Amino acid sequence: MTSKPENAAEDTIDGVPITEPPSALAPLHEPAFFRIWSASLLSNFGHLILGVGVAWEMTRLTDSPSMVALVQTAMMLPLMLVALPAGAIADMFDRRKIAMLGLSIAALFGTSLSLLAYFELTSPWVLLAFCFLIGTGIAIFAPAWQSSIGEQVTSRDLPAAIALNTISYNIARSFGPAVGGLLVVTLGAQAAFAANAAGYLPLILAFFLWKRGHIVSRLPPERISRAIVSGVRYAFHSNPVRTVLIRTFVFGLAAATATALAPLIAKDLLGGNASTFGILLGAGGVGAVAGALLINVFHQRFGTEKSVSALAVVSGIALIGVGCSRTLILTCLGMLIAGGASMLTISLLNISVQLSAPRWVTARALSLFSSMLTGGIAIGAWLWGNVANQWSIEIAIIASGAVMLVMPLLSIFLRLPEANNAGAEAVAISFEPEVALAITMRSGPVVIEIEYQLKPSKARAYYDAMQEVRRVRLRNGGFNWSISRDIADPELWVERFHFPTWGDYLRMRDRYTKADIDAQAAADAATINGSIKHVRRYLDRPFGSVRWDADSPDPKQEPMVQIGPLNN
Repeated sequence: MTSKPENAAEDTIDGVPITEPPSALAPLHEPAFFRIWSASLLSNFGHLILGVGVAWEMTRLTDSPSMVALVQTAMMLPLMLVALPAGAIADMFDRRKIAMLGLSIAALFGTSLSLLAYFELTSPWVLLAFCFLIGTGIAIFAPAWQSSIGEQVTSRDLPAAIALNTISYNIARSFGPAVGGLLVVTLGAQAAFAANAAGYLPLILAFFLWKRGHIVSRLPPERISRAIVSGVRYAFHSNPVRTVLIRTFVFGLAAATATALAPLIAKDLLGGNASTFGILLGAGGVGAVAGALLINVFHQRFGTEKSVSALAVVSGIALIGVGCSRTLILTCLGMLIAGGASMLTISLLNISVQLSAPRWVTARALSLFSSMLTGGIAIGAWLWGNVANQWSIEIAIIASGAVMLVMPLLSIFLRLPEANNAGAEAVAISFEPEVALAITMRSGPVVIEIEYQLKPSKARAYYDAMQEVRRVRLRNGGFNWSISRDIADPELWVERFHFPTWGDYLRMRDRYTKADIDAQAAADAATINGSIKHVRRYLDRPFGSVRWDADSPDPKQEPMVQIGPLNN
């Protein structure tokens, strides 16, 4: 649970809901968000300079297109591998401290790479290794940062805040690569690496100064392994989140060529140098900034699915144009359009995830989003790099554009949800479970049985409604869900599901959202008098609760957990 910013605007005025869309700059009125956003601009600037420096240094050290493309893979792969554990940690602990830890790791390895480059100790594999290590620090930082946005602004300003973060990245993207190219040409790659390491310091300070409002949970945090499993299970059993993740991976796979092969576009197709490479990436950044300013317009007027499908077609045409072009102006135009369409798409998908996932799993959902996006880009960079090796650079880029053109067909099977957090807000449960055994948080397994009574004529409606209840139980932490009907009493139905421990069951009760309550209400509506007949909670394999002698002490028994009021 988190508190809203002190000066955050409310969603109502004098009890009347606000209907006008919020200003695109409204989140900047929050001091904490403004400081972190401003510092992230410098950090993004340095990270993009790093990308230019490493990519161009790689072209100096090797002529292999696949090794050049692997720079993108090495920088993105940690976001796929490390992001999920990082998201679990961000949901379990103080997101501010986790963000600072990730940034410190990135700064440490960035400084180390600068020193190696200064003493001319770099090689293609050393570059890839340090890209991976710096990316690991960013992977730890990113989920904590993104999930903390909702703590710095109100939910009403969240889409605008996400858009501003996209703008921050792309303002840096507009100028960072060009500056990085100049640094490499004039001062060498080590200067680009040093600029990257220094860029993380202001952001570490901004997070240090943030006075995070945080309400400590009444329950202890999950173990990291259990938290990871909980996040993955939520995403798997949540149709909106699962659909967004699949579409994000496919998008990253198809769109990877623009950035991954940009050094080769500059060098081989245009006959340029590091400055040309920086100009191309800068053009993509300018387009992305322009696109980010239109996020609210696309989000509110056209919806997520129509916007993403249309942007895929625009991006595909632009990539094909880049593959066919041999002039700097036309290639820059194609990179500008592709950059704008790509970042608009990423932002819309990001908004969908943030507004579809409840607060308890936001960082894990965002880490899965990052994993799918960066994993798609990393695999796509490798794939298109090999296509360029086997055939040519232009064929790889044109093929990538052709894949983007057919992506709208995915809407037939995987239609994106319209972003709306109305059902994702946590709700309080007003009653406590009756406990007579001296159980602890680690006691378990725990079995829940709920008896429903309904008329046979309502059986089909009830069964259909219970399929959504099944998804609720599974995504909130339940296992082995089943439903059965009494053969002697056709009106009696029994729902049954398990939890590994009593603590897992209590966490499930803290995770209910309005959408979950509505799903249960739809099932209850089919029952006689619209009510549940009985709820029973069992301790499975209750050996620890049994005494050989009534007076014998149990040295392993902990005191019974005292459960306070359920607020969320």
